[in-house]
Amino acid sequence: MLKAVLFDMDGVIVDTEPLHHKAYHGMFKEVNIDVSDTLYNSFTGKTTLEVCETLCSHFKLLKHPTELIKIKRRIFKKLFFNDPDLKLIDGVEDLIKDYYNNGITLVLASSASMLTINNVFERFNLNQYFVAKLSGADLAASKPHPEIFINAAKASGFNPNECIVIEDSTNGIKAANAAHIFCVGFKSPHSKNQDYSTADIVIKSFSEINYEKAKQLV
Repeated sequence: MLKAVLFDMDGVIVDTEPLHHKAYHGMFKEVNIDVSDTLYNSFTGKTTLEVCETLCSHFKLLKHPTELIKIKRRIFKKLFFNDPDLKLIDGVEDLIKDYYNNGITLVLASSASMLTINNVFERFNLNQYFVAKLSGADLAASKPHPEIFINAAKASGFNPNECIVIEDSTNGIKAANAAHIFCVGFKSPHSKNQDYSTADIVIKSFSEINYEKAKQLV
């Protein structure tokens, strides 16, 4: 029986990707590196630290990864409070309220920093619906490692087989698979070049997993 839903954030709850894209490319420009689309797409689901470690290694940069993080976050913070592109994904607020009103426990499990998570939740008034928020940036290993979803299931108070994960990225889906939790692959128009083949079901609209339909999944 379905008891809890574990939400990814970027690409599922809110579309921060345009802002991250602008912030990352602003940082690339500042440190004078040319990042290909292929390399950039491989960063989906990774923490900022992992991305910056990869960049320092790949481009043999003399800067420490934390220096790149500071540059990227400075640009992102400015965009977060000023860029009109930041908005909730279509239909997700109704889905969250639908689950909440039907007694489903909600947990946020994102690779984003806790600062970004808190800013998003405060801006869109989402804290009231979730019992816990977990950041992969605080863990030793991020997606596709299953740790964040294992911890999210524990935070919900229910067993993994009573939970579902909603994910839009290859790494997130792999993490849910490895945690042995039913995975809904959300084929978001904002998530490019992702592999949904190992998701238990794939959806294009949140209306496909409203409470009445979702409770039949596990």
